[in-house]
This record gives sequence, C-alpha cells and structure tokens, in this order.
Amino acid sequence: MQRLRARDLGIDLGGTPGPHNAITDVGGIAVGYRTIIEETPRPGRKLPVRTGVTAIIPNIGSLEPKPVYAGFHRLNGNGEMTGTHWIEDGGTFTGPVLITNTHSVGIAHHTAIKWMIEHFSETYQGRDHLWIMPVVAETYDGMLSDINGQHITEADVRAALDSAKSGPVAEGCVGGGTGMICYEFKGGTGTASRRVAIEDRDYTVGVLVQANHGRRDWLTIAGAPVGRHLRDGMIGDQLAERGSIIVVIATDAPMAPHQLKCVARRAGLGLARGGTPGGNSSGDIFLAFSTGNDLALPHRAPARLTIDLINDELFDPLYLAAVEGVEEAVLNAMLAATDTGGTEHDRYFVPALPVPELIELLRRHGRIAP
Repeated sequence: MQRLRARDLGIDLGGTPGPHNAITDVGGIAVGYRTIIEETPRPGRKLPVRTGVTAIIPNIGSLEPKPVYAGFHRLNGNGEMTGTHWIEDGGTFTGPVLITNTHSVGIAHHTAIKWMIEHFSETYQGRDHLWIMPVVAETYDGMLSDINGQHITEADVRAALDSAKSGPVAEGCVGGGTGMICYEFKGGTGTASRRVAIEDRDYTVGVLVQANHGRRDWLTIAGAPVGRHLRDGMIGDQLAERGSIIVVIATDAPMAPHQLKCVARRAGLGLARGGTPGGNSSGDIFLAFSTGNDLALPHRAPARLTIDLINDELFDPLYLAAVEGVEEAVLNAMLAATDTGGTEHDRYFVPALPVPELIELLRRHGRIAP
C-alpha cells in the first residue's frame, strides 16, 4: 500500500513545493534506482540482502558531458563522498551522483566511469585526453543487510543509471536507502522541493536524502518532540549516534561554487529541525549543485568565461528553501518506509514510523494544518 507523504497527511510545513515535490522538479534532473530486497540469505551467507543504488543525473538527455557548478560541506566526516577534493578546488563535477552502501563505493565508482565512457563515447573515446571523477556517496546498511557480502554488482549500478527518469520519485526502502534506519525507525530515500521567486524570476530548489541517522529521543517533526513519546520498537544503544546521512541539493538558480557551498551548509540546519545534533559517529555530508549555467568541458571552453549568478544579498529565500526541503525530505523518507527485518535470519526488527500515533501527537501540538 502506498504510504502518504508529509503534506498529504496535513503536517504543517512551510514553503511552496514544485509539481512533484521532488529533486526532479529542477529541470533536466533524473533519478534512477536499483533496489535489492532478499529476505533469505544467499548461499554461504547468514544475513538477508536489503540494499541498492540511487543515481542522480544532472542534464539528462545531453549529448555530451556537462559540468555543473557545485559546493559541498562536511558536518561530520565519518563517511565517504568521492570527488569532493576537486569540487572544493575546481568548483564543478561532471556526470552522475551515486549513493549506495558503505562497502559498495568502489564498484559504484568503477561502473560510473565505465558508464560515462560508453554513454559519451564520442567525447571519451576520441582524441581528447580526458579523465572522469565520479561523485559516489554512502551510508551504512549493515544492521539490516549483509553489507560484508558486497552484493552490489556492476549490473546493479548500471540498472540504477539506465533507469533514471524525471517526474515523480519513489521514496522509502528504495535504491541506496533500502536498508537504512532513521531515528530508530525505518529510514531510506526521501525527496522534496521548493519554488522560490527572486524579483521577476521563479527558481526551484530540490533535495534528495539518504537518511540513516538519529536517535529516537531526538526526533522532532514540525517542531514537536514526538520521539520522546513514540517508544515502541526502539532498537539500540542510546549512548551514541551510529548512522549517517547524505544530502544532495539541486537548483536551477544560477550560482557560483562559493554560493553553492553556502547552500550545502544549510542542509545541517534542515537536519537540526528534525532533532539531530550530528553525532560523533555519524557521516553527514552534503552536496549542492546548480544547472543554472550552461558549462562546457574546460578544454573546450573559451579563454574568457562569463557566469550568471544571483546577488548574495538575495539568497535568504534560497537558503530557507534548502532548509525546508531537507527537513521535509527526511520526513518523507521515513513516512514512505515500511517495517523491515525481524525474520529468523535478522539481528534486528526496525518498525516504520507509526502514522496514526504520529498524527495524534502532532495534532496535540497544533502541528496539523487545518
């Protein structure tokens, strides 16, 4: 059964979303998944497999690779996002963004390079001397999946890339978010978007998260401390944060790399609205990019470049859109997820966020929109 998203439930959230309330509301962005759910262990293994890959492709349909301006921020560094050294220095990345589990970064990176070479064969197999540096990020799904079995294959990564499309985006136990846990409820993949008007132009800010973070006591929704009251099914050690989150923020607003770095930092404020302080063992890594400038590969660009960018003085609505989008994307991930684990082969059972109890708590706190 399709579970309702946060706005469908009437939860009082700010801002105006795009038509799909998803990262794909930013024109030219596509999302694809490969989801693996096997409740019985594979031969020779002891644990089930619940994992996958998420692919985010900017400039889908382009006949040649197009860099995008980007910035990233590390709130807490117990995690991986490849390519960030060059994003920090060069201000761009080229190609897809992949998100998977901690032990599958290598195969995702390898396959992304191969996909780029094949997908843009005229560029990468011609006379030009070119390199490819994919962006691959991860969170840990080892509590609900046989992560040490390294079950993600090249074919799985290709399936995520090849299935990428615009339009509505699936959430919850899908793609890289399949085996993730959030505030000791089932977590996973979530998305949201906001429309922003700056003078006479409308822009979109879209967010996609892979949410695998937080302790139950911290959980706050629309300002209400609901985690203190939702006590059933708590799963673990309450002394330390053991999870992570990857946040990808996309926009069609024209921005320079230094501005996108500022936008990426705002993801931490969106997460804080949900209650997390960013625990010591968490990997909280955020990427922001803009499709608002039509860039060419550097060796094909002219000697003198021009850039379109919004005045920093007008950025407050864009920052707010990022904060609100991250808050809502995490909530959508949890609301879309379903009970997971609890079989004879599992170490844990992780319940989904209980919607009726949540709605009653939010109503008591005046956080259900009339």
